[in-house]
Amino acid sequence: MRGASGTSGGSGQFLLGFIMMCGSFYMLLDSIRVTSAFGTGQRLYGFSAMGGTYGVTSGIVMIPFMFGIAIVFYNRRNPIGWMLTVGSIVALIFGVISSIRFTFEAMSAFDLIVILVLAMGGLGLFLNSLRAFDRAVAPD
Repeated sequence: MRGASGTSGGSGQFLLGFIMMCGSFYMLLDSIRVTSAFGTGQRLYGFSAMGGTYGVTSGIVMIPFMFGIAIVFYNRRNPIGWMLTVGSIVALIFGVISSIRFTFEAMSAFDLIVILVLAMGGLGLFLNSLRAFDRAVAPD
């Protein structure tokens, strides 16, 4: 009978290592908080001109999007309409991604050690189960 990945490795080690890794990655990802400052009043981009600093909000990015959509609906072969539409969508996506903030919740040293031991121990068991090993055969 074959073990994990068709080798003579242990299926039990494979399953235990996989469960340990999944548990540790769940605990690690559960301690991460994701927030966003994206909104119509938030500044997406900023630039300096004529002695002042100006911010481009996500609402202002919608203006070229609206013109681009209108031009595309009027004449779908107009490259300016497509450039305005696609450029605005790219700017919005970039603005949303750039406004995302990742923070870790405070955790004790014990929690961190448990996460690391489960992750690395599970990885070791998982990889060991994929390796073929020969069982010693007793001489007759």
